[in-house]
Amino acid sequence: MLANFNENLEKYARLIVETGVNVKENHTIVLQVQVDQAPLARLITKEAYRLGAAEVIVQWTDDTIQKEFLVYASNNRLENIPQYKIDQTEDWIAKGASRISVVSADPDAFAGVDGKRIASYQTAVGKAMFNLRKATQANKVSWTVVAAAGKQWAAKVFPNLPEEEQLDALWDQIFKTTRIYEEDPVLAWKQHDEKLAKKAAELNKEQFTALHYTAPGTDIIIGLPKNHLWEGAGSYNARGEKFMANMLTEEVFTAPDCRRINGYISSTKPLSYAGTIISGMKFTFKDGKVVDFSAKQGQEVLATLLETDKGARSLGEVALVPDPSPISQSGIIFYNTLFDENASNHLALGSAYAFSVKDGTEMTEEELIKAGLNRSQTHVDFMVGSNQMNIDGIREDGSVVPVFRNGDWA
Repeated sequence: MLANFNENLEKYARLIVETGVNVKENHTIVLQVQVDQAPLARLITKEAYRLGAAEVIVQWTDDTIQKEFLVYASNNRLENIPQYKIDQTEDWIAKGASRISVVSADPDAFAGVDGKRIASYQTAVGKAMFNLRKATQANKVSWTVVAAAGKQWAAKVFPNLPEEEQLDALWDQIFKTTRIYEEDPVLAWKQHDEKLAKKAAELNKEQFTALHYTAPGTDIIIGLPKNHLWEGAGSYNARGEKFMANMLTEEVFTAPDCRRINGYISSTKPLSYAGTIISGMKFTFKDGKVVDFSAKQGQEVLATLLETDKGARSLGEVALVPDPSPISQSGIIFYNTLFDENASNHLALGSAYAFSVKDGTEMTEEELIKAGLNRSQTHVDFMVGSNQMNIDGIREDGSVVPVFRNGDWA
């Protein structure tokens, strides 16, 4: 076991609760976590109550049981989420519940499962959880996504290490990238947040009308909406409380104008989606829609993802991450979006965050569409950055400003 593992796990739980969702008196906390992460779940629960939480609702998940469901459940059960589960999410929204999602799943958990069955279930969940996603994507509530080392995931990331060392190696990376080894992780995050906020402020001042990406296999112009807002690590919920949506994070991001995307773009890292791996993706966009696509691995799953709804064929997020970021420089492919998206510039198919335009959180769905923000039941990040990528900002007058050169800030 890693030196001081239990002590570091406690520090991690404290960071998730204090900085991740910023628990205050009488908050409701919803914790979604795999069954094999019970030690971390207990620590998070303890820390949340210590800070005054009114209740901590733990939602356990298990890859093996979920795979059995996806393979054998009747179509009726696969395509219809029970009403009590929908009512439960409405209760969370009503209470302004903060959500903590702990990701630790096996990237290949659902390998071999019929892609159409996975897609049917994902579509059903997307429809059923629409209001919860809407509240989350408008930052009405606090939410954070964090990682925990799972045995199968560790084996996938570190296949060349002896089995008994894989889990420690992954925990070591998680602690390193979430600043747990710093003397004061909470302070370290505050400083990191300030650095990213400064970069977001520079981009907000520019108000580019579009970004032009060029790299091997990529030449695309992505429009940006009027009054778009770039954001760094920290966000604020409807109560004015600060939280960190992703821990770790190295990105600044905004929404594209989903009507003005033209050209082609290639992925640079594998994507772990719905328990399967999709790699070697290439997309061609015309007037904001995917008109052609391919993948070297996982083509069928990608095809069903793009069929989720109309919005699944456009983009909802553009995120900038310098290639010299610590995660990129580790040279490790994590097969987990939380990590891999923070090693690389990335885009997201599907829904945009309402807070990515001025006053967006108060807009109706129709007003968001009018502003150019994509609406969808899905939101799936995929990685496109490399040390060969250049990005130019295009101003309203047509003048061009270098933003990225060779994968780093210009």
